[in-house]
Amino acid sequence: MRRTPDYSVYVVTDRALAGGRPLADVVAAALDGGAGIVQVREKILDSRAFFDEVLAVIRVARALGRPVIVNDRVDVALAAGADGVHVGQGDLPCEAVRRMAGPERIVGVSVGSVAEAVAAERAGADYLGISPVFATPTKTDAPPATGLDGLRRIRQAVRLPLVAIGGIHAGNAADVIRAGADGVAVVSAVMAAADPRAAAAGLVRAVAEGRNLSGIMAREERR
Repeated sequence: MRRTPDYSVYVVTDRALAGGRPLADVVAAALDGGAGIVQVREKILDSRAFFDEVLAVIRVARALGRPVIVNDRVDVALAAGADGVHVGQGDLPCEAVRRMAGPERIVGVSVGSVAEAVAAERAGADYLGISPVFATPTKTDAPPATGLDGLRRIRQAVRLPLVAIGGIHAGNAADVIRAGADGVAVVSAVMAAADPRAAAAGLVRAVAEGRNLSGIMAREERR
């Protein structure tokens, strides 16, 4: 059976935010800092250049035993041998992606409401990206932010792992985990950081803090 990834700190790439640094180098540093999974997202490159970029990221991620997800492009994911695909509400439907990707690859779906989350779970998604939790400048076409209350409602409605994205950083990651997310997905918090390794490590600590606080609250409620 396919091993469940560690969604705790999920890095989404952005070449512009990398500031001219090789994307694979930034990813390698983030993974070394504790990030558990990476998504290669690219809206500008042609198919061949995107394919080469994914291959470069796969090389560094596989050396550290971490999975690589490709945003939107099922064809590129399959051609490069990536571990999975992530799609949004305007991309191919989850059912079609699952048929093409097969049972062994990870399929993630971006959702912003309870109805979208329930539909994606029924369609065979492996995890859900709750997008956006907070307003973010890195994705100008994003729907209105769900907020922590929206995240809590989605958590109550589905059983799949939830990865929150949008405006998340080390300062608010613990709150996101306490609201019900299994992990946090970040773009600028790592890709734009002068030290991606340290940035990822800070997020790992914040996620652990959120889980610890959640455990304390759960124990107090049982008393």
